Amino acid sequence: MLTPQNQDLPPSHPWLAAFKVYLEPASLRMLSLGFSAGLPLLLVLGTLSFWLREAGIDRTTIGYLSWVGLAYAFKWVWAPLVDRLPIPWLTRWLGRRRSWLLLSQAAIMLGLVAMSFNDPRVALQPVVWAALAVAFGSATQDIALDAFRIESADANHQAALAATYQTGYRLAMIWAGAGALWLAARAEVAGSTGYQPGAWLMAYQIMAASMLPGVLTVLLSSEPQARSLPPAKGALDWLRGALVEPFADFLTRYRWHAVLILALIATYRISDVVMGIMANPFYVDMGYTKDEVAAVTKVFGVIMTLVGAFVGGVLAMRLGVMRVLMLGAVLSAASNVLFAVLSTRGHDLNGLIFVISADNLSSGIASAAFIAYLSSLTNVNYSATQYALFSSMMLLLPKFLAGYSGRYVDAFGYMNFFVATALLGLPVLLLVALTSRLKQPVALDK
Repeated sequence: MLTPQNQDLPPSHPWLAAFKVYLEPASLRMLSLGFSAGLPLLLVLGTLSFWLREAGIDRTTIGYLSWVGLAYAFKWVWAPLVDRLPIPWLTRWLGRRRSWLLLSQAAIMLGLVAMSFNDPRVALQPVVWAALAVAFGSATQDIALDAFRIESADANHQAALAATYQTGYRLAMIWAGAGALWLAARAEVAGSTGYQPGAWLMAYQIMAASMLPGVLTVLLSSEPQARSLPPAKGALDWLRGALVEPFADFLTRYRWHAVLILALIATYRISDVVMGIMANPFYVDMGYTKDEVAAVTKVFGVIMTLVGAFVGGVLAMRLGVMRVLMLGAVLSAASNVLFAVLSTRGHDLNGLIFVISADNLSSGIASAAFIAYLSSLTNVNYSATQYALFSSMMLLLPKFLAGYSGRYVDAFGYMNFFVATALLGLPVLLLVALTSRLKQPVALDK
C-alpha cells in the first residue's frame, strides 16, 4: 500500500518508459470511460449556469442551483450498495462494476433528454429535477468507475490511469462546454437576437447521445477480477460489511492521522470549486460571446488542463505525489487572483486567454496528483466505498460554500469574490505540509 510517507519515493522508471504507460490497454480504457464521466458534470453545473444566465435567471438563484452538485458530495451514502449489491440479471451478464456503470449511464442519458425538453425561463423546476437525475446518475457512475479503475491496475500505475482518465474527462468537458455552446450557437435562428430555447434543446439532446461511446466501452471491456466477499449472515451482517467495515478499515490503518488526511481531502479543491460556479455567469456579464467562451475557456482551456494532467501524472511518478500536491495547491490559489485582475478589464479576450491558460494548467497538475493520492489511500477490498467517501468529502464543503457564490458576487462584486476564493486556498498549504510529514501508519495488505 502506498502511504502519505512512502508515496514520495519515486519509482525507478526511465522517463520514456514512464510515458509509454499511457498506451497500455488499461490506460486507453480509462480514456474512454473518463469521457463518459466528464460529460455530465458541466451539463448540470457550468454549461447549465451559462444557459440559465442567458435565460435571465439571476446570479443568486444560479448559485443556489449549484447545490445540485451536492449529489457528488453525498455519493458515499449509496456507494456501499454499488460496491456490493448485484443488479438482477445485469450483474450476472456484465459483472459487478460494469453493470452499475451501464445502469448509471442510462440514467444520465434519460436525464439529459428530459432537461432538453424544458425551458428554464418558463418552468425552472422541471429543469432542476432533471438535472438532479443526471447528477445522481453521474455520481453513481463515478462510484463504479473509480472502483473499476483502482481494481484494474496496481498502485504503481494509478497515477498513469489517473492522467488518462483526466484526459478523457477533460475532452468530455470540451465537448460538454465548448461543444454545447457551439451547437447552441449554430442552432439559433439566423437574424434573431436574444435567448432562443430551441437551440439549447438540440444541444442537450446531442449531449445525451454523446454518452454512447462510454456505453460501448463498458460493453466491450472485461470485468476486473472479482474479489471474494464473505457471505452475509443476515441484514445486519451485510450492513456491517458494506457500511461499517470500509470506514473502520481506514480509521484502523491511519488512526488519529485520519483526521488530518480527511481535512486535507475536504479542502484541497476549495478554491477551484467555489470559484467555478460563477465563471460562466462572469463570462456572460463581461460580454463574451458563446463562440469566444467555447474557443477560449472550453477548448483551449481544457487543452491546458490536459497538459497539466499529463505533467502532473509524470511528476507524481518521478518526484512523489505530496510534492506535486503542494505545487498544485499553490498554483490553484494564485490563479484565482488573475481572475480578480481580469474582472477589472471588461471584455479583454487576450487577458482571458492568459488567465485561462494559467488556471487550467494548475488545475490539471493538481487533479492528477490528487486523484493518485486518493487512490493510494484506499483498501482495494472496499475500493468503491472508500474512494466515494474521499471524493465526496472533497466536494461537500466547497459545493456548500459555492451555493452562496452568486449572493456574494451580487453584494461585493466579481473582483472581491475571486480574491476571497484565492484566500480560501491558504489553509490547504498548511494541511499539505503537515500531511506530508506523517509517519507511516500501520499498513494492511490490500
